[in-house]
Amino acid sequence: METPLTVLLLGIVALLIALLARTPQQSHTAYRLGQIERRLQLVMDHLGVQDPNPVPVEVREHLARGDKIKAIATYRKLTGADLRTAKAAVESFAAPR
Repeated sequence: METPLTVLLLGIVALLIALLARTPQQSHTAYRLGQIERRLQLVMDHLGVQDPNPVPVEVREHLARGDKIKAIATYRKLTGADLRTAKAAVESFAAPR
């Protein structure tokens, strides 16, 4: 009885260690991607280029139904953005123009 529990515990510990080991790289990648997107937006603004439809279709559908929370969750899933960035983006999409 103790052997299966020990193996299970060791498996869980190994999984947690693997998850914690990947986090810094993912954070760095997300940070760099955010910087690249910001710089690209600056270049587009400078050149006067506008994205005709920057809102992903799934996010637009949720906003059309009035489901802002699902729109934010979908935006995060599609873009990999953090919660604050996704909320700001979705709110800017939903704002009247």
